Amino acid sequence: MQHADISLTHCATAPDQLPQQFNTLALVLGDQLNASHSWFENVDPNRLIVLMEVRQETDYVRHHQQKILAFFGAMRAFATALAKVGHAVLYLCLDSEHNKHCLSTNLDWLSTLFNIQQIDLQQADEYRVDQQLQQFAASSDIIVNWFDSEHFLTERDTLQRWFPTAKSFLMEYFYRRVRKQTGYLMAADGQPVGGQWNFDKSNRNKLPKQIVIPAPLLFSNDLTELAALLDKHQVDHFGAADAARFLWPIDRNQARQLLHFFVTELLPHFGRYQDAMTERGWSLYHARLSFSLNSKMISPHEVVETAIKAWQQHPERIDLAQIEGFVRQIIGWREFVRAMYWHHMPNYRTLNYFDHQRPLPDFYWHGNTKMRCLQHSITQSLNYAYAHHIQRLMVTGNFALLAGVHPDAVDAWYLGVYIDALEWVELPNTRGMSQFADGGLLATKPYISSGAYINKMSDYCGSCYYDVQQKTGPKACPFNSLYWHFIDQHFERLKHNPRMALITKQWQQRSDADRHSLLQQARDYLSRLDQL
Repeated sequence: MQHADISLTHCATAPDQLPQQFNTLALVLGDQLNASHSWFENVDPNRLIVLMEVRQETDYVRHHQQKILAFFGAMRAFATALAKVGHAVLYLCLDSEHNKHCLSTNLDWLSTLFNIQQIDLQQADEYRVDQQLQQFAASSDIIVNWFDSEHFLTERDTLQRWFPTAKSFLMEYFYRRVRKQTGYLMAADGQPVGGQWNFDKSNRNKLPKQIVIPAPLLFSNDLTELAALLDKHQVDHFGAADAARFLWPIDRNQARQLLHFFVTELLPHFGRYQDAMTERGWSLYHARLSFSLNSKMISPHEVVETAIKAWQQHPERIDLAQIEGFVRQIIGWREFVRAMYWHHMPNYRTLNYFDHQRPLPDFYWHGNTKMRCLQHSITQSLNYAYAHHIQRLMVTGNFALLAGVHPDAVDAWYLGVYIDALEWVELPNTRGMSQFADGGLLATKPYISSGAYINKMSDYCGSCYYDVQQKTGPKACPFNSLYWHFIDQHFERLKHNPRMALITKQWQQRSDADRHSLLQQARDYLSRLDQL
C-alpha cells in the first residue's frame, strides 16, 4: 500500500513558524482524529488547532511499540491533512524543544504565548485525561468551551438516563434500545429484522480444517523516523514492529479500505467463526477496525451502515446471523462498555472482588510457555499488538483469573499490549468481563473454563506439551486443575450465582480424593507459574 504522508510539511512544528496570533486554541487529542467533526467544516483563520506528542501519554503505562507508532503516525497524518485544506495547525513533536510533555502545561504555555482568549476542548474519553482537562479548565482564567466528540451513538450518562432505577445493567437490553434508537436491523413494525434480537447461538463454530482463511489486508506505512524518535528519547516500549512497513491504517482513507475489505471478503463468515481460534492465522474473519474506531478516524455509524448495505446487497453471501453479530459488537457491546465505564468511574479501577494478589507471570511479556494456547495468543499479541476477543477473554484472561493475578497487573498488560486499548474500553473488558473483579457489574458470571473449551474452539491443544484430557499428572493441562482450584477457593461466593450453580454442585459431589488430587495439582502449578 502507499506510504502515508506524515512529513508535517504543511503544518507548524514550532510556534515561531506561525505567522499570526490567534483568538482560539482547539486541542485535538490522539484519539480524536475525527475529520467529520463540526470543528473542521470551515476554516477559521483565528483558530489554532493543536496536537501534541507528549511523554505523559507514552509513559503512563508501558505500551506496545506498534500502539505508540499507530497513534503518533495517525496524529501526524491527521495534522497534515488539516493543514492541507487550510486550517492553522501546530503539531508539537516528541522532540520539540518547546514541548513540556504535559497536556495542561502545554496549554498554559501556548495560551500565554499566543494571547489566547478561549480554548475549545472535546470531551476526553479516558477518565484520567478528562479529570486533567477539567482541572485545567477550572483553574484557568481563559474561557474554556466543551464540545462532544461527535463519535459515539450514546452519551456518557446513558445508563442513568435510560435505566434510572436499575441496580444492575444488562447489555442485551441496552443493545435493543440502541437498535430501536438507530433503526439498525429494525423492521417497519418496530420489531427486529428476522423476528429475534440476537443470533449469538449461530455464531460459535470452530473453524473447519478445510476452510481457507483470507489473507488479511495489511498496509505498508513508513514510520521509521517515528521509531527512531522513540528510541532516541528512550521511550519505554515492548513488542515487535516493522516500522518500515507498518501494517495498521493511520489515516481515514486506509481505515475505509480496511472497512471495505471486511464487508466484501470477511463479513460472510465473520459471525460464524468469530469465537474460533487457530494457529493457521492471526486475524481470521475479524474486521480489525477497533484502532480506526477508537482513534475516531472512522465512525461507528459509517462502519455499521457500510456493513448493513453489504448485507442488503448480497443476502446470498451474508446471512442475518453474520451481520447481526457484527452490528451487536459495534452498537451494543462497544457502546455499553463505554457507558459502564463512565457510570462506575473512578472506583471501577480499584475493584478486586476475589482479592487476587499474584503478579502476572513473566511469560505474558515474552510468550515462552509450554501451554500452546497461551504461547500462540501472547506471541501473536507481541507480534501484531492484536488478538481477537476470545483469545483475550478465554485464553490470556481466563488463565490470569484462574491463577489469581491481581487485576491491576492484568489491566496494565491489556492496556499496553493492544493497539486499540484505551482505558474506557480496556478497563470494563478486562477488570469486568475478563477478571470479574467488579463482582458482576458487567458480566453475569466469571468467564472461566478448563482446557475443554479451548480444545473445542481451537486447534491449539493438538500441538501442546500438555494433555488437555489429563487433569492431574506431570503433563496435565494446567487449565483443568486451576479451574477447579478457582471453584474451591471462591466457592462461597460462586454458589450464590445462578449461572455457576451446576458447577459448584459438581464440585461438591466429587469425592474427597478427587478434590484433593486436583487441588494438589493446582497448588503445584501455582507455585511455579513462570515455569509452565
